[in-house]
Amino acid sequence: MSLTSTEYTPGPLLTAARTTPTALWNDSADPDELRQSIAFGGVGATCNPTIAYTCINQKKERWLPRIAQIAQERPEASESEIGWQVVREMSIEGAALYEDIFEEHKGRNGRLSMQTDPRLARSATALADQAEEFSGLAKNIIVKIPATSTGIEAIEEATYRGVSVNVTVSFTVAQAVRAGEAIERGLARREAEGKDVSTMGPVVTIMVGRLDDWLKIVAKREQLFLDPGHLEWAGVAAFKRAYQEFQARGLRARLLSAAFRNVMHWSELVGGDVVISPPFAWQALINASDYTVEPRMDRPVDADIMRTLLSIPEFVRAYEPEGLSVEEFDTFGATVRTLRGFLAADADLDALVRDVIMPEP
Repeated sequence: MSLTSTEYTPGPLLTAARTTPTALWNDSADPDELRQSIAFGGVGATCNPTIAYTCINQKKERWLPRIAQIAQERPEASESEIGWQVVREMSIEGAALYEDIFEEHKGRNGRLSMQTDPRLARSATALADQAEEFSGLAKNIIVKIPATSTGIEAIEEATYRGVSVNVTVSFTVAQAVRAGEAIERGLARREAEGKDVSTMGPVVTIMVGRLDDWLKIVAKREQLFLDPGHLEWAGVAAFKRAYQEFQARGLRARLLSAAFRNVMHWSELVGGDVVISPPFAWQALINASDYTVEPRMDRPVDADIMRTLLSIPEFVRAYEPEGLSVEEFDTFGATVRTLRGFLAADADLDALVRDVIMPEP
């Protein structure tokens, strides 16, 4: 879309941002989309390797010459190093758009997410080191680390080092709770040493739509006879359960809803002290509607829908706080599928760089 902020009129997103504690972030690092989201009341942004590759690929007229320039400036750099330098520069540019919001919200919002390289996912030290490096690129960068068994260790360590973490590759209540607890341990270690945590703004993502996607695959694979519409509520139900757990346990990180598949991934979660991060296309759709904002976070999912969902063992694993062990985070279907997708996006970015620095004859 090419709208300017002056063409916007107040809509449901802006109403929700002004009348509830629910924060709106944008699921993109594209500066044009970020400016438009801010006009809707957006106060932050998320990104991942797939989104970063898409942003670069859609703005080839800008980024391909820059790739060629980086390759000339750094003749020994690998394809991956060149591609990630572009991601750094795009992220720094996006973060600058939120600096005033960051100051206004004292670090709780006004942040842009960068995601650690999925190829580092087997090393907690490498993840924490890169998270610390990314955090230093701008004062309002928040860094994504996956909720894997290795990632949980890295999340605590990076938090201790002062990194505001956005937990990602997270689909279940168990992952969210363990990640929130890891953040608490990191914050407590800082506080014990007299280090400031007042402007840190950690969030724990639940990729609600990707949980829905995985359960649909499971239902088809196992030939389950059920109302397919009920599967659209799986991510919402897990998010609402995780929100209750965070409140009961006093976890300071906020939950963040991502991976949109339907409007309920926004409307059913409004009213909570959470972050909701739709792609801009979803924001435009919601804001152009005549939907009346109504806080719904504390409304339970319909009992008939919950009976269907709780009849699926894989949903129970995702829904119960002890449904997965930390070791099982690594083999949960949605985790594997998402990490493979992120690795594929990294490979796509490598290939794009290769076509610039070594074009086919």
